[in-house]
Amino acid sequence: MAREPADVDARGAFGVQRGDHNRQYNIFRMDLPRSVRVAVISVLALAVAAAGTAAVVKLVLPQFAPTYKTEFLIDASAAAGPAGLAEITESLRTVVGNSGDRDSLALRSFGGACGADDNTTQLVDFGTGNRDAIAAAAADVRGGGTATLQRGIVQAIEDFSRPFAQAAKQVNRIVVVTRQGADGCDPDTAYVQREISDRIEAAGLEIEFRMIGYRVEDAQRDQLARLAAGSGAPEPMFVDTSADLDAALDWFTNVEPVLRNAKAVTDVLNPTIGTVNEAVAATMDGRLDVAERRIGDAKDAITAADAAFEDLDGRTGTEAAADLSRRARKLKDLQRGVVESAETLLADARDGRPLGPGHAAFAEVAGGYNTEADAMNKALAALRATAPKTLR
Repeated sequence: MAREPADVDARGAFGVQRGDHNRQYNIFRMDLPRSVRVAVISVLALAVAAAGTAAVVKLVLPQFAPTYKTEFLIDASAAAGPAGLAEITESLRTVVGNSGDRDSLALRSFGGACGADDNTTQLVDFGTGNRDAIAAAAADVRGGGTATLQRGIVQAIEDFSRPFAQAAKQVNRIVVVTRQGADGCDPDTAYVQREISDRIEAAGLEIEFRMIGYRVEDAQRDQLARLAAGSGAPEPMFVDTSADLDAALDWFTNVEPVLRNAKAVTDVLNPTIGTVNEAVAATMDGRLDVAERRIGDAKDAITAADAAFEDLDGRTGTEAAADLSRRARKLKDLQRGVVESAETLLADARDGRPLGPGHAAFAEVAGGYNTEADAMNKALAALRATAPKTLR
């Protein structure tokens, strides 16, 4: 009869028996003080929690990231003047009302004493649905001090790099509205340019700059242009009237994102028609496996445009934006019909049915898509034509 191992004694240690027909059991146990055991368990629990947090940050939070993150950086220095500051803030208040529902907006001003901590201030932190907060904060801005443009830009960059700050799904942007082309505390434009470039690189993010020079003196325009080049921005948009300022801010805030996302939609959907055409040609040639793969490729491509569709859906503050959103949705529905028609033709081929009727049906729905795609391209061209004259 096999012997059982020795019972555990009162201390929790196993006894060891020896002799004929007995086996030796070597069982090791590490007796640790309770305080040490608690510490070990706490460390393990923290490690598990940290792993879970990392997974949330990496996998879950990006799903809730905004489509666009835009920080407005406005000149509130004494050089702007009470009238100039009022025009800048009024323009901003008007324009943000038409921004996208999924945009995360922030507001920062610059102007103050050189070297002072408060010579640039973030008035509203990033958030979606905070258009009213931006408008209210802009209305309360009071001007004064030197034009601390460099520090305003540097701090705006750092606003995007705070711990747990979410990068945008598509675009991170800083829109600068300034009455000055040069920094009031450091006239060395080359140094300021390098400093901004270094900060952008250190942030590890792709940040787009758009610069609007409002009533900037001719002698300072070249300096602002060099500053824009150092930040990777296009040429500044120089405007001299409040109406032109409204148009410039609206273009960068609302129209440019609409055009970008509408183009992203058409860049995905239009080539997909070619993919479906290849599937139909393969079906007609009897290469059914190839046809199935190409239809799958077309479906994947349509899904890839979902983010652009979502952004357009949230940009309906103007009639032009709402029109493009409706057109994009119609294109997607027509595209779905084109794919379904190609699938029906493929099913006919597999079942041995005549392909003529299915091919004719496909040609009809594909023609309808092409007609709507042409209309979309004309609508995009018409919207581009509304660009401020300095961008044409």
